[in-house]
Amino acid sequence: MTHPVSRTILLLDIERFSDRDDVEQAYLRRMLYDVTDRALEAAGIDETLRTRADRGDSVMELIDANAPVTALLRALLTEVPVQLRAVNRMASRSAQMRLRGVVAGGYVAVDRLDGWVGSDLNHACRLLDAPLLRAALRERADDFALCVSDSVYQGVVRHDHPGVPAAGFHRVTVDTKNGPLTAWLHGPAPSAGENPPAGEDHGERGAGEAPGGSGGRPAPAGPAPEATEEDAREHPAPAGQRGAPAPGPVLDVNGGTVSFGGGYVAGDQHGVSGGRVTGDVVMGGKTEGDRS
Repeated sequence: MTHPVSRTILLLDIERFSDRDDVEQAYLRRMLYDVTDRALEAAGIDETLRTRADRGDSVMELIDANAPVTALLRALLTEVPVQLRAVNRMASRSAQMRLRGVVAGGYVAVDRLDGWVGSDLNHACRLLDAPLLRAALRERADDFALCVSDSVYQGVVRHDHPGVPAAGFHRVTVDTKNGPLTAWLHGPAPSAGENPPAGEDHGERGAGEAPGGSGGRPAPAGPAPEATEEDAREHPAPAGQRGAPAPGPVLDVNGGTVSFGGGYVAGDQHGVSGGRVTGDVVMGGKTEGDRS
Protein backbone atom coordinates (compact mmCIF):
# COMPACT_ATOMS: atom_id res chain seq x y z
CA MET A 1 0.00 0.00 0.00
CA THR A 2 1.23 3.48 -0.85
CA HIS A 3 1.56 6.21 1.73
CA PRO A 4 -1.62 8.23 2.30
CA VAL A 5 -1.67 11.41 0.26
CA SER A 6 -3.88 14.48 0.50
CA ARG A 7 -6.59 14.56 -2.13
CA THR A 8 -9.85 16.33 -2.93
CA ILE A 9 -12.55 13.68 -3.21
CA LEU A 10 -15.38 14.06 -5.72
CA LEU A 11 -18.26 11.56 -5.75
CA LEU A 12 -21.20 11.60 -8.18
CA ASP A 13 -24.03 9.05 -8.08
CA ILE A 14 -27.01 8.39 -10.38
CA GLU A 15 -30.40 8.35 -8.70
CA ARG A 16 -32.41 5.09 -9.10
CA PHE A 17 -29.86 3.49 -11.37
CA SER A 18 -31.04 -0.04 -10.54
CA ASP A 19 -34.58 0.78 -11.69
CA ARG A 20 -33.40 0.89 -15.30
CA ASP A 21 -32.80 -1.92 -17.76
CA ASP A 22 -29.34 -2.84 -19.10
CA VAL A 23 -29.56 -0.61 -22.18
CA GLU A 24 -30.59 2.43 -20.12
CA GLN A 25 -27.88 1.74 -17.52
CA ALA A 26 -25.20 1.63 -20.21
CA TYR A 27 -26.46 4.92 -21.62
CA LEU A 28 -26.57 6.56 -18.18
CA ARG A 29 -22.99 5.49 -17.41
CA ARG A 30 -21.78 7.15 -20.61
CA MET A 31 -23.68 10.31 -19.77
CA LEU A 32 -22.31 10.31 -16.20
CA TYR A 33 -18.72 10.18 -17.43
CA ASP A 34 -19.42 12.86 -20.01
CA VAL A 35 -20.98 15.22 -17.44
CA THR A 36 -18.10 14.57 -15.00
CA ASP A 37 -15.41 15.21 -17.63
CA ARG A 38 -17.06 18.43 -18.77
CA ALA A 39 -17.35 19.73 -15.21
CA LEU A 40 -13.70 18.96 -14.42
CA GLU A 41 -12.56 20.52 -17.70
CA ALA A 42 -14.55 23.65 -16.84
CA ALA A 43 -12.71 23.71 -13.50
CA GLY A 44 -9.34 23.48 -15.27
CA ILE A 45 -8.62 20.02 -13.85
CA ASP A 46 -7.18 17.83 -16.60
CA GLU A 47 -6.64 14.08 -16.55
CA THR A 48 -3.10 14.39 -15.18
CA LEU A 49 -4.51 15.84 -11.95
CA ARG A 50 -7.10 13.17 -11.20
CA THR A 51 -7.61 9.45 -10.77
CA ARG A 52 -10.97 7.81 -11.44
CA ALA A 53 -12.59 4.74 -9.92
CA ASP A 54 -15.66 3.18 -11.54
CA ARG A 55 -18.44 2.13 -9.15
CA GLY A 56 -21.16 1.24 -11.66
CA ASP A 57 -23.85 3.78 -10.86
CA SER A 58 -21.33 6.28 -9.47
CA VAL A 59 -17.94 7.76 -10.22
CA MET A 60 -15.20 8.56 -7.71
CA GLU A 61 -12.44 11.04 -8.50
CA LEU A 62 -9.30 11.63 -6.46
CA ILE A 63 -8.11 15.10 -7.42
CA ASP A 64 -4.64 16.48 -6.81
CA ALA A 65 -4.53 18.68 -3.73
CA ASN A 66 -2.96 21.48 -5.79
CA ALA A 67 -6.05 21.79 -8.00
CA PRO A 68 -8.23 24.70 -6.82
CA VAL A 69 -11.29 23.51 -4.90
CA THR A 70 -13.02 26.84 -5.55
CA ALA A 71 -12.91 26.19 -9.30
CA LEU A 72 -14.24 22.66 -8.76
CA LEU A 73 -17.17 23.83 -6.64
CA ARG A 74 -17.98 26.63 -9.07
CA ALA A 75 -18.08 24.16 -11.96
CA LEU A 76 -20.26 21.73 -10.02
CA LEU A 77 -22.77 24.45 -9.13
CA THR A 78 -22.99 25.86 -12.66
CA GLU A 79 -21.79 23.36 -15.27
CA VAL A 80 -23.37 20.17 -13.91
CA PRO A 81 -26.97 21.52 -13.84
CA VAL A 82 -26.50 22.85 -17.38
CA GLN A 83 -25.19 19.50 -18.61
CA LEU A 84 -28.01 17.60 -16.92
CA ARG A 85 -30.64 19.81 -18.53
CA ALA A 86 -29.06 19.20 -21.93
CA VAL A 87 -28.97 15.43 -21.39
CA ASN A 88 -32.47 15.13 -19.98
CA ARG A 89 -34.03 17.35 -22.61
CA MET A 90 -33.18 14.79 -25.29
CA ALA A 91 -33.75 11.64 -23.21
CA SER A 92 -36.87 9.60 -22.64
CA ARG A 93 -38.36 9.66 -19.16
CA SER A 94 -36.78 6.35 -18.15
CA ALA A 95 -33.35 7.47 -19.39
CA GLN A 96 -33.22 10.81 -17.59
CA MET A 97 -30.41 11.30 -15.13
CA ARG A 98 -30.35 12.98 -11.72
CA LEU A 99 -27.21 13.15 -9.59
CA ARG A 100 -26.12 13.36 -5.98
CA GLY A 101 -22.69 14.85 -5.44
CA VAL A 102 -20.20 15.10 -2.56
CA VAL A 103 -16.96 17.05 -2.31
CA ALA A 104 -14.68 16.21 0.58
CA GLY A 105 -11.00 16.37 1.45
CA GLY A 106 -8.60 14.07 3.25
CA TYR A 107 -5.93 11.44 3.02
CA VAL A 108 -6.29 8.41 0.78
CA ALA A 109 -3.91 5.50 0.17
CA VAL A 110 -3.93 3.18 -2.85
CA ASP A 111 -3.14 -0.50 -2.28
CA ARG A 112 -1.49 -3.01 -4.63
CA LEU A 113 -4.89 -4.01 -6.05
CA ASP A 114 -5.64 -0.41 -6.96
CA GLY A 115 -8.08 -0.15 -4.07
CA TRP A 116 -8.59 3.12 -2.26
CA VAL A 117 -8.30 3.17 1.52
CA GLY A 118 -8.95 5.94 4.02
CA SER A 119 -11.40 7.00 6.70
CA ASP A 120 -11.90 10.36 4.97
CA LEU A 121 -13.01 8.51 1.85
CA ASN A 122 -15.35 6.34 3.94
CA HIS A 123 -16.95 9.44 5.42
CA ALA A 124 -17.45 10.94 1.96
CA CYS A 125 -19.16 7.76 0.76
CA ARG A 126 -21.49 7.84 3.76
CA LEU A 127 -22.46 11.41 2.95
CA LEU A 128 -23.21 10.37 -0.63
CA ASP A 129 -25.45 7.52 0.51
CA ALA A 130 -27.18 9.48 3.29
CA PRO A 131 -31.00 9.53 3.31
CA LEU A 132 -30.83 13.29 3.74
CA LEU A 133 -29.04 13.83 0.43
CA ARG A 134 -31.39 11.43 -1.36
CA ALA A 135 -34.39 13.29 0.03
CA ALA A 136 -32.89 16.65 -0.96
CA LEU A 137 -32.48 15.49 -4.57
CA ARG A 138 -36.10 14.37 -4.77
CA GLU A 139 -37.18 17.95 -4.02
CA ARG A 140 -34.79 19.65 -6.45
CA ALA A 141 -35.92 21.00 -9.79
CA ASP A 142 -32.43 21.11 -11.35
CA ASP A 143 -31.69 17.36 -11.03
CA PHE A 144 -28.59 17.86 -8.86
CA ALA A 145 -27.97 17.95 -5.12
CA LEU A 146 -24.51 18.76 -3.74
CA CYS A 147 -23.12 18.25 -0.25
CA VAL A 148 -19.64 19.16 1.03
CA SER A 149 -17.79 17.90 4.06
CA ASP A 150 -17.24 20.13 7.06
CA SER A 151 -13.52 20.45 6.25
CA VAL A 152 -14.29 21.71 2.72
CA TYR A 153 -16.83 24.16 4.08
CA GLN A 154 -14.51 25.50 6.77
CA GLY A 155 -11.49 25.70 4.47
CA VAL A 156 -13.14 27.01 1.31
CA VAL A 157 -16.90 27.61 1.20
CA ARG A 158 -17.33 29.82 4.26
CA HIS A 159 -14.93 32.38 2.78
CA ASP A 160 -17.57 33.24 0.15
CA HIS A 161 -15.43 33.01 -2.97
CA PRO A 162 -16.94 34.28 -6.26
CA GLY A 163 -19.32 31.70 -7.66
CA VAL A 164 -19.36 29.73 -4.40
CA PRO A 165 -21.79 31.62 -2.15
CA ALA A 166 -21.46 30.61 1.47
CA ALA A 167 -25.08 31.61 2.11
CA GLY A 168 -26.20 28.92 -0.32
CA PHE A 169 -24.95 26.12 1.96
CA HIS A 170 -26.76 24.93 5.09
CA ARG A 171 -25.35 22.94 7.96
CA VAL A 172 -26.81 19.43 8.35
CA THR A 173 -26.06 16.44 10.53
CA VAL A 174 -25.98 13.02 8.91
CA ASP A 175 -26.43 9.91 11.03
CA THR A 176 -24.13 7.03 10.13
CA LYS A 177 -23.28 3.69 11.72
CA ASN A 178 -20.12 5.32 13.08
CA GLY A 179 -21.91 8.29 14.57
CA PRO A 180 -23.15 11.66 13.29
CA LEU A 181 -21.28 13.55 10.58
CA THR A 182 -21.48 17.30 10.08
CA ALA A 183 -21.85 18.36 6.46
CA TRP A 184 -23.08 21.32 4.42
CA LEU A 185 -25.89 20.94 1.89
CA HIS A 186 -26.19 23.34 -1.02
CA GLY A 187 -29.74 24.61 -1.11
CA PRO A 188 -32.49 24.05 1.44
CA ALA A 189 -32.69 20.94 3.59
CA PRO A 190 -35.45 18.51 2.58
CA SER A 191 -38.88 19.25 3.96
CA ALA A 192 -38.91 15.91 5.82
CA GLY A 193 -36.26 17.31 8.13
CA GLU A 194 -32.51 17.03 8.41
CA ASN A 195 -32.55 13.27 8.94
CA PRO A 196 -35.34 11.51 7.02
CA PRO A 197 -36.15 7.98 8.19
CA ALA A 198 -33.80 5.31 6.90
CA GLY A 199 -36.65 3.72 4.94
CA GLU A 200 -36.66 6.74 2.62
CA ASP A 201 -33.06 6.39 1.54
CA HIS A 202 -33.88 4.88 -1.83
CA GLY A 203 -36.71 7.24 -2.59
CA GLU A 204 -39.92 5.24 -2.52
CA ARG A 205 -42.08 6.24 -5.43
CA GLY A 206 -45.05 8.44 -4.83
CA ALA A 207 -48.36 8.11 -6.59
CA GLY A 208 -48.12 8.89 -10.27
CA GLU A 209 -44.34 8.87 -10.43
CA ALA A 210 -42.71 7.03 -13.28
CA PRO A 211 -40.16 4.29 -12.52
CA GLY A 212 -36.69 5.60 -13.00
CA GLY A 213 -37.91 9.11 -13.66
CA SER A 214 -37.11 12.29 -11.85
CA GLY A 215 -38.58 12.47 -8.38
CA GLY A 216 -40.66 15.58 -9.02
CA ARG A 217 -41.97 14.58 -12.43
CA PRO A 218 -45.35 12.82 -12.58
CA ALA A 219 -45.88 9.85 -14.81
CA PRO A 220 -47.92 10.38 -17.98
CA ALA A 221 -51.66 10.19 -17.44
CA GLY A 222 -53.37 7.01 -18.64
CA PRO A 223 -55.98 6.92 -21.41
CA ALA A 224 -59.32 8.54 -20.67
CA PRO A 225 -62.04 6.03 -19.70
CA GLU A 226 -64.62 5.21 -22.34
CA ALA A 227 -68.06 6.75 -21.96
CA THR A 228 -70.75 4.40 -20.69
CA GLU A 229 -74.51 4.32 -21.30
CA GLU A 230 -74.99 5.69 -17.80
CA ASP A 231 -72.72 8.64 -18.67
CA ALA A 232 -74.80 9.27 -21.79
CA ARG A 233 -78.01 9.36 -19.75
CA GLU A 234 -76.51 11.70 -17.14
CA HIS A 235 -74.81 13.95 -19.69
CA PRO A 236 -76.87 13.85 -22.91
CA ALA A 237 -75.53 15.39 -26.09
CA PRO A 238 -77.06 18.66 -27.34
CA ALA A 239 -80.35 18.24 -29.17
CA GLY A 240 -78.79 18.89 -32.56
CA GLN A 241 -76.26 16.09 -32.05
CA ARG A 242 -78.36 13.28 -30.56
CA GLY A 243 -78.44 10.20 -32.74
CA ALA A 244 -76.07 11.78 -35.27
CA PRO A 245 -73.75 9.33 -37.03
CA ALA A 246 -69.96 9.63 -37.06
CA PRO A 247 -68.61 11.88 -39.85
CA GLY A 248 -68.86 10.19 -43.25
CA PRO A 249 -70.73 10.35 -46.57
CA VAL A 250 -73.95 12.36 -46.45
CA LEU A 251 -77.04 10.87 -48.10
CA ASP A 252 -80.05 12.77 -49.46
CA VAL A 253 -82.95 10.63 -48.33
CA ASN A 254 -86.62 11.03 -49.33
CA GLY A 255 -88.85 8.57 -47.54
CA GLY A 256 -87.86 5.31 -45.91
CA THR A 257 -85.75 4.74 -42.87
CA VAL A 258 -81.95 4.79 -42.61
CA SER A 259 -80.13 2.68 -40.04
CA PHE A 260 -76.56 3.48 -38.93
CA GLY A 261 -75.11 0.60 -36.90
CA GLY A 262 -78.55 -0.33 -35.58
CA GLY A 263 -79.70 3.26 -34.81
CA TYR A 264 -82.39 5.04 -36.83
CA VAL A 265 -82.69 8.54 -38.21
CA ALA A 266 -86.25 9.55 -39.08
CA GLY A 267 -87.66 12.42 -41.11
CA ASP A 268 -86.40 14.19 -44.19
CA GLN A 269 -82.59 14.29 -44.51
CA HIS A 270 -80.96 16.91 -46.71
CA GLY A 271 -77.43 16.35 -47.91
CA VAL A 272 -74.95 17.80 -50.37
CA SER A 273 -74.05 14.77 -52.47
CA GLY A 274 -76.91 15.15 -54.89
CA GLY A 275 -77.88 11.48 -54.63
CA ARG A 276 -81.38 10.20 -53.93
CA VAL A 277 -82.15 7.18 -51.78
CA THR A 278 -85.62 5.66 -51.53
CA GLY A 279 -86.87 2.77 -49.48
CA ASP A 280 -85.12 1.37 -46.45
CA VAL A 281 -81.35 1.74 -46.28
CA VAL A 282 -79.28 -0.19 -43.74
CA MET A 283 -75.64 0.41 -42.78
CA GLY A 284 -74.18 -2.01 -40.22
CA GLY A 285 -77.58 -3.22 -39.01
CA LYS A 286 -80.99 -4.55 -40.13
CA THR A 287 -84.23 -2.79 -40.90
CA GLU A 288 -87.44 -3.86 -39.37
CA GLY A 289 -88.45 -5.57 -42.63
CA ASP A 290 -85.32 -7.77 -42.65
CA ARG A 291 -85.65 -8.96 -39.07
CA SER A 292 -87.19 -12.39 -38.61
